[in-house]
Amino acid sequence: MATSINATALDLLIVEPSSMQRKVIAQLCESLGIVSMDYADTGAQALAALSQRTPDIVISALYLPDMLGTDLVLRMRSVPAQEDVPFILVSSETRPQALDPVRQSGVCAIVPKPFTAEQLAQAINATLDMRAIEPMTDIDLDLEELKVLLVDDSPHARRCIRGVLEQLGLRHFIEAGDGTEAVGILGDTMVDLVVTDYNMPEMDGRALVEHIRQHSWQTSVPVLMVTSEQDASRLAAIEKAGVSGICDKPFDAGSVRRLLHRALAGS
Repeated sequence: MATSINATALDLLIVEPSSMQRKVIAQLCESLGIVSMDYADTGAQALAALSQRTPDIVISALYLPDMLGTDLVLRMRSVPAQEDVPFILVSSETRPQALDPVRQSGVCAIVPKPFTAEQLAQAINATLDMRAIEPMTDIDLDLEELKVLLVDDSPHARRCIRGVLEQLGLRHFIEAGDGTEAVGILGDTMVDLVVTDYNMPEMDGRALVEHIRQHSWQTSVPVLMVTSEQDASRLAAIEKAGVSGICDKPFDAGSVRRLLHRALAGS
């Protein structure tokens, strides 16, 4: 039985060049109780539709006739009215080099092809959860006073995680584009939490964690890593470096909340 959708009315834009795949997605959405859906065959059609109205969620294939789904979401993120529109990718692609740019863009979920109604419902629910997070009130800290260092080479990814953290109650952010920039900030600025990506130029997340734990004057600061890395040995090395918690990218709000609570409660 499919997971229930926690919203009674959703307006979707489905971007899919295959009429058969559009029909499959539409039927699964209807089985979940979603009836308001518009369709686009190409990225250009999708952008034109987005310029006219703002859907609750965009569900898109990766390979479109005129651009990649990656290009579509990046184009959306460059337009102020569209930069916060949730984006779900539906793709049979598994290669990291094809999917990582989408993950870095702040995509809310990636659904594999073929998929079930339950998988689609889980992706939609995760997307909705990111927009309706309750502030953390069960922790004995003044969250608004905490200084958070966000480290990610993608400004879109930083914006996405910052949005979630703001909903949880955090307000004070400092941003860095890679580990090297973060090290410079940590050298003269005290922070209460570091949230970092793993794959970054100059200095990656693992090297940043090692620097913090071994060379920084802030060796005990909690470090939460948000990463698309799937290699078990690399993840083990990250944990060994002293990270406080690891969250998948794209992430769900519940995981971020749990990891953040654990990291801050132990700080």
